[in-house]
Amino acid sequence: MMVLTILILISSLSFITYGIAYFTSPEMKIEFKRFGLEKVGTLTAILEILGAGGLLVGLKFYPILLISSGGLAILMFLGVAVRIKVKDSLRISLPALFFMILNACIFFMALYV
Repeated sequence: MMVLTILILISSLSFITYGIAYFTSPEMKIEFKRFGLEKVGTLTAILEILGAGGLLVGLKFYPILLISSGGLAILMFLGVAVRIKVKDSLRISLPALFFMILNACIFFMALYV
């Protein structure tokens, strides 16, 4: 249970940071433009923030935890796919891969709590 809580806190704080960074950092918008996804950048940032909030709420309500962690895992799967499509290196793609695996782990751990 303690491990799950720590993983949730790591993921939620990271996604809150990334989501807010989209609105405050021009570099984040440049990245979405490089991916050819400038039209969905705002939506992605909002989904990251909502997912992070859902992870925190999910500490008390496991159905919300399942939805949020599953949604963030899918979002990061798509992020990995985009990175592969634009031929980014493994080093550059590792954060998206890490957060995909992290949220998938949270999802599956929450299934058995």
